[in-house]
Amino acid sequence: MKKILVACGSGIATSTAVNNKIKNVLDSNGYKGNYEIKQIKVTEAPALSKDYDLLISTTQAPPKLECEFLSAVPFLTGVKLQPVTDRLLEIMEE
Repeated sequence: MKKILVACGSGIATSTAVNNKIKNVLDSNGYKGNYEIKQIKVTEAPALSKDYDLLISTTQAPPKLECEFLSAVPFLTGVKLQPVTDRLLEIMEE
């Protein structure tokens, strides 16, 4: 079971869009039921990160992060989406 944080500035708007896209990618690649996603404000990430495998955020990686980081921007724009999707699927296999 992979634990994923999805963050944006407020923890509401863009993180919801990213969350849905991540679920679609994971579910369509056979990972349904093998992950847990928590939507947060990016300011919460450092304190929570020790208990999570990955942070996917629309902002820059916050300092003192204790899990892997992926930019969520490609999930919003579609630009350079494949490398981020590939890395997400690699992390699911680790």
